[in-house]
Amino acid sequence: MALRIVVLTKPVPDPAAAAEKLGSDNRLDRAASPAVINGNDEYTLEAALQIADAQGAEVTLLAMAPPGAVETMRKGLAMGAHRGVLVTDPALAGSDVASTIKVLAAALRQMEFDLVFAGFDTSDGVGGIVGAGLAAALQLPLLSSAARIEPNVEAGMVRVRRISPTGFDVLEARLPAIVVGTQLLGAPRYPSLKGIMGARQKEIVQQSLADIGLSGGEVGGAQARTLVTGRRTPPARSAATIVKGPPDEAARAIVALLVERRLI
Repeated sequence: MALRIVVLTKPVPDPAAAAEKLGSDNRLDRAASPAVINGNDEYTLEAALQIADAQGAEVTLLAMAPPGAVETMRKGLAMGAHRGVLVTDPALAGSDVASTIKVLAAALRQMEFDLVFAGFDTSDGVGGIVGAGLAAALQLPLLSSAARIEPNVEAGMVRVRRISPTGFDVLEARLPAIVVGTQLLGAPRYPSLKGIMGARQKEIVQQSLADIGLSGGEVGGAQARTLVTGRRTPPARSAATIVKGPPDEAARAIVALLVERRLI
């Protein structure tokens, strides 16, 4: 049986477009810039596709986003993913990370999978806890900070080379499992023309909260545990102090400046 991999792919504002803006409700205005697949998610997708190329695997994209995310997900399909699942519902507006974990966990409970890949974090939220939250919610092993992922279907195991402050660790866990990847997995491939054309024919299933067994009262902005209460522009930076002169004199001037400001 082919390995079944689900890759979380969150649509985020394009970092290369205009600066992100907040709306009147202090939430990110996602309509202000085009959406792209979160950069770190593309690295885990690349890892999944490499596994599919080497030993065969069915790669499914999973996202929780507004309906327009269908077009964003098509890039992942063009790269080589086989199908997509998009959980979208008006009641999800304003969801925090706890709601996100609850929704994705509910969607995964209705899917058959051996591995779930999550990016290290997202460029819009930078929380980096969805993978761990899903592992806790689904009671599955968590293998984090992966630089290499080596599944063994016959043994029902997955081995991960995890980066650490002192080098790397080798972790093993039984399938199914959650793997949080890093950019060391390898640069994402560019979609081919054939892949782009074929992506239009691939299935993206849209599911509402009711489809995954949840109600609007359980998730969304009304249940958010965090709230932005205000915003302000950072104060302008003061003019820099430039130290010039021979090295000995410059060093003494810098030390004197640091002493004056009680930094040393």
